[in-house]
Amino acid sequence: MEFNYNTQRKKLVLPEYGRNIQKIIEHIINIKDREERNRAAKTIISIMGNVNPHLRDISDFKHKLWDHLALISDFKLDIDSPYETFAKETLLEKPKRIPYQHSKIKYLHYGRLIEKLIHAASELEEGEDKNILISIILNHMKKSYLNWNRNQVNDGLIFDNMKELSVGKIEIPDDMKLTETREILARARKKRMARKSK
Repeated sequence: MEFNYNTQRKKLVLPEYGRNIQKIIEHIINIKDREERNRAAKTIISIMGNVNPHLRDISDFKHKLWDHLALISDFKLDIDSPYETFAKETLLEKPKRIPYQHSKIKYLHYGRLIEKLIHAASELEEGEDKNILISIILNHMKKSYLNWNRNQVNDGLIFDNMKELSVGKIEIPDDMKLTETREILARARKKRMARKSK
């Protein structure tokens, strides 16, 4: 008796649908009558939807199923699809390079986003909104500093860093108070403990 192992069979294009669906799709490709092929394709689409019900959570799940049908058939299935099928060549295209900023970050522990926020804050008109944003940024800077250094940090150092990163464009109000270091560290400790208990 000879066994037919999966390793000896044709590779599954989309394993989540299984070998039987792939075989049915291969059979549909060979149906001569176009109308019958279209009916068979609609039937297999509903079966594919039942096999992967989690796809129903996706907004365009029907479109995705038709795309999967095209993929499994290696784009050989000549049917009237309700959706435009993407070209096979698009699968082989290299993705476009993502532009990456190569400018240096002055303080790595604050990161580029803080630098951008400081720049945005420096462009705002003087007033309560600007002071609120400055307070949020300063507290985040303090938290970031403590994440990296774990030591006591002087609020004056955070203020100096803010002035330096804003190139002197931001004046910090004299009455500006930051969150206490022990409170920041206590919150961080609480979060770590909650993650460990999960």
